[in-house]
Amino acid sequence: MIYTVECSFADPISEAEWNDFYSLEKLPALISVRGFHTSQRFRALSERCPVYLALHTIDHHDVLLSDEYRRKGGGNFARWQQHITDWHRNLYETSGTAPAVRSGEYLLLSARGPDPLITMGLSPSILHAVALEKSPEWRWMAVLPDPADINGLALPEGLHLYAPMTAQLRSSSEPAIVSAS
Repeated sequence: MIYTVECSFADPISEAEWNDFYSLEKLPALISVRGFHTSQRFRALSERCPVYLALHTIDHHDVLLSDEYRRKGGGNFARWQQHITDWHRNLYETSGTAPAVRSGEYLLLSARGPDPLITMGLSPSILHAVALEKSPEWRWMAVLPDPADINGLALPEGLHLYAPMTAQLRSSSEPAIVSAS
């Protein structure tokens, strides 16, 4: 299952500190929770979507209800809560794990179907929302490897482009961490 957390941040003065906390403290804490297998953060390059996206591969919904999750990673945003906006969480069923997106690659998410991704020559994974907000109910995800000109890339409505902010962290039971740089 893929657990997504999306949000924007409304205070430019503390945003860098918040990003450091999330990337350097929160992600490693989450990946240590039993049932979490991968975690990675992204920043949107598209408009009309939350600025930040975190993708986590987890075993099942019960992981998010565990005491260990609450202690190590659930919440812990009290200091920045007033600045977090456009916050959304979803749990998606899918056939695989969240992809490791390396530096120079991009993540594409579509809520409008797989066709725009297929037209780009990509093989999208399908995500079906089964818990939490359940919206959008269906998403398609693909990794865009090293495009020649990302600034000239015209994206259709409903297709969002993300750059990795961190390497994909993996639990100790998973293969080695994939570098983002």
